[in-house]
Amino acid sequence: MTITVDFPPATLERLQAEAKASGKDVETFVREAVEQKLARRDRTFAEILKPIHDAVDASGINDHDLNGLLEGELRATRAERRASRQGP
Repeated sequence: MTITVDFPPATLERLQAEAKASGKDVETFVREAVEQKLARRDRTFAEILKPIHDAVDASGINDHDLNGLLEGELRATRAERRASRQGP
């Protein structure tokens, strides 16, 4: 099946550059991008998080330290968000 898609010039330029950088023609690049996007919809949350779980397991960090790290990052993110809302 053939589908025609009109892209704005800037998007087309980016597509052409990305396709060239990957060593593919634009048609192949776009087809693969669409297929990847559709395949992601079939993945479970556990499958999506598997690389993160594997990296944590490989790091040797224990659950207590991991929770502390995540809680610290969450506090920092919330503080940054509050500060950005208050402005200068």
